[in-house]
Amino acid sequence: MRDEIATTVFFVTRLVKKHDKLSKQQIEDFAEKLMTILFETYRSHWHSDCPSKGQAFRCIRINNNQNKDPILERACVESNVDFSHLGLPKEMTIWVDPFEVCCRYGEKNHPFTVASFKGRWEEWELYQQISYAVSRASSDDSSGTSCDEESCSKEPRVIPKVSNPKSIYQVKCVPVLFYFFLSDSKKNALIMKTEEKKNMERTKL
Repeated sequence: MRDEIATTVFFVTRLVKKHDKLSKQQIEDFAEKLMTILFETYRSHWHSDCPSKGQAFRCIRINNNQNKDPILERACVESNVDFSHLGLPKEMTIWVDPFEVCCRYGEKNHPFTVASFKGRWEEWELYQQISYAVSRASSDDSSGTSCDEESCSKEPRVIPKVSNPKSIYQVKCVPVLFYFFLSDSKKNALIMKTEEKKNMERTKL
């Protein structure tokens, strides 16, 4: 759950940063509150043995019928951020499921995988995949007719390899917020990989 929620917060804050209406500190405050709220909300609705169970509950959604997702709105209130300054797509759905985070821009478009934790990953791959997901916002977001969760099901998706990004803003340093919620094995893997790179650089010198 830690990896999936941390990825979701990273993805949302990348969309917010793209809009360029909030300061770095405001984005960090919003991200911290969103992280806490997601953990509190999803804790009792997380089923690793059956990822599809509770999927509708773990859905972050903005559309014509609901222009403010309750979780995002609460994070804004608790971080003193104006919801309208987030600049999120008018129609967006994010599914936060065990081992996978998916998104759909517009009610009629196909969902796509933002991150998958079902296999091996490399450090740079999640950052690259989320950057791609963010770049799709303008092209995929549409003002189609909204529909209920029961009638809007997810289509088959291509699952990319993923990892943790090294920063909410750049690749070169791991933010404390994101790093804290990584599993111990991935923390150790990240540390070992960083040390390997340092050793390789020393060898070249």
